[in-house]
Amino acid sequence: MTSQGRKARTDRFGARLRSRGASLSPQLKVVADYINENRRTVLGQSALEIAAETGTSDATVIRAVQALGFDGLKDLKGTLAGFLGGIVSSADKMTSTTEQLARDVDASIDFVRAGHMAGIEEVTRPENRRAIAAAIELMRAREGIGIFGIGASAILADYVARLLVRNGRHAYALNRTGIALGEQLLAMRRGDVLIMMGQASAHREGVAALEEARRLDVPMILLTGAASPAFGKQAQVVVKVPRGKSETVPLHGVVLACLEMIVFGLAAAEPERSLRSLERLHVLYEDIRRPPRGN
Repeated sequence: MTSQGRKARTDRFGARLRSRGASLSPQLKVVADYINENRRTVLGQSALEIAAETGTSDATVIRAVQALGFDGLKDLKGTLAGFLGGIVSSADKMTSTTEQLARDVDASIDFVRAGHMAGIEEVTRPENRRAIAAAIELMRAREGIGIFGIGASAILADYVARLLVRNGRHAYALNRTGIALGEQLLAMRRGDVLIMMGQASAHREGVAALEEARRLDVPMILLTGAASPAFGKQAQVVVKVPRGKSETVPLHGVVLACLEMIVFGLAAAEPERSLRSLERLHVLYEDIRRPPRGN
């Protein structure tokens, strides 16, 4: 469905939030704002899951929904689904984003700044700090590290694999799509650990990577911004990494920051390994810079 098709629909939820939002209590307003900013995510969430995301209770979630004039969560979801229509494409998300920014450079700067600041605040919460620490301990006990990510995350997978190799770890990216991923999966060995960047959808590449990990008894660390991630139940460790509002262009900077937290946390836990690797790397640099013999 195009953005034009979506605009033709009546945004009943938005209209009710504008007319009734000011009368909501602070807790109810937190829930209402979360629903507004994560409309598509909410379609797959229960009242308990929304409560967990907002730091409230399921009863508060229901009260907020009813305060906005809906019979209950099912009624609200039906309204949101009717307005959103089908899957939101990248073009729709860009349209939604640029409409909000109104071609204002300052607004664009503030949009990215606010998204990253809110994301860093979220990813450094106590529960995420514990998850990152658990991820590092799991990685320390494993031989190799595979980093799965496709789409924009494919670039991050390459970068993180390079950082890990520099710090003395056997690491490899799993970032191709289609059958080309099969060649990369041959690198996975029993005794490795898998870091997966994933969201709500169970794409075939993620399923294939996870099936190979299961076959080899390779544990998985999941980085996700989804409230109900596709591979959450299979993960030994889950780190929540927000990527912005579901209706706008996703921001990947916080994912990168989280990955760097994990990489440098691992290096700090294994300083001798990292030092030996970097010293060897500098020897190789000198060898490469040395002019060929006979010249």
